[in-house]
Amino acid sequence: MTTLPIWFEVTSLSVLLIILTADLILAYKRPHIPSTRESALWVGFYVGLALIFALMMSLLGDVEQAGQFIAGWVTEYSLSIDNLFVFVIIMARFSVPRKYQQEVLMVGILIALALRGIFILLGAQLIENFSFIFYIFGAFLLYTAIRQVFEKHDEMEETESGIIRFLRKRIAITPDFDGAKLRTVIDGKKVFTPILVVFIALGLTDLVFAIDSIPAIFGITTDPFIVFTANIFALMGLRQLYFLLGDLIDKLVYLHFGIAFVLGFIGVKLFLHALHVNELPFINGGEPVEWAPEISTWTSLIVILVSMAVAVIASLVKMNYDKKNAPVQANRE
Repeated sequence: MTTLPIWFEVTSLSVLLIILTADLILAYKRPHIPSTRESALWVGFYVGLALIFALMMSLLGDVEQAGQFIAGWVTEYSLSIDNLFVFVIIMARFSVPRKYQQEVLMVGILIALALRGIFILLGAQLIENFSFIFYIFGAFLLYTAIRQVFEKHDEMEETESGIIRFLRKRIAITPDFDGAKLRTVIDGKKVFTPILVVFIALGLTDLVFAIDSIPAIFGITTDPFIVFTANIFALMGLRQLYFLLGDLIDKLVYLHFGIAFVLGFIGVKLFLHALHVNELPFINGGEPVEWAPEISTWTSLIVILVSMAVAVIASLVKMNYDKKNAPVQANRE
């Protein structure tokens, strides 16, 4: 595989950092509810930017690297949409004013980016020093896939509620928001607003999804640059996607099945790769298992795209079916 030029990696990360900073400043300077058109344009811009980045990777590196980036980006984007679903629940639970949701979401996205950066560095070091980690990552993804199907987000919500009750008992938190301020003054005393609790809830959510998403991306590529940029592009535009999809997120009822299938598929892929680089003495005498098939990047990309497309289309078909049959059900009652 061709090594990407250092200047390209440094320039790419610098430009992405500038864009994220500009997006954060824009969210704080102009708190407003984005229109559908505005949100769609921004999401289209970020998707187009990711595709241009992939094209540049294929020209300066090779097609395999571009394929790994696209497969990783689509996987992380899918998981980010699932993350977004929980963001919707958090915003509704704490009744965050819609006008200030942009700023809150941006903070949540930055927390997610920081956590994923830490996990990427840790994951890269583990892979470099311990090849058996692929077995652990594979098993974890299969477990996560099963959890996606059966458990959804109930356990995480219970954990959040416990921490929030703990905070309210020990920290002075106002019942009402003061714009998007973290602290406000009441009777001459500085106290926290509910924004603090929202940030902590978002941070917990980001932590859970970071733990899930990093093994998934390492199942596609072990190149830290591709892993990190795929995560950045997956998180860019997430704020605008939140307002673009709106209530539709909650209606994509089969989305978690598509994500579960993708995670399960990558888990199997990791197991097969682990067999190829096997060093565990109790498996094949510590020798690599040559007969185990390797799943190519392009096969992974096709499986990921088809799985997510089927999940989204099936959700939209069900939504349309329910909408058409709602009057019939109402008449029967």
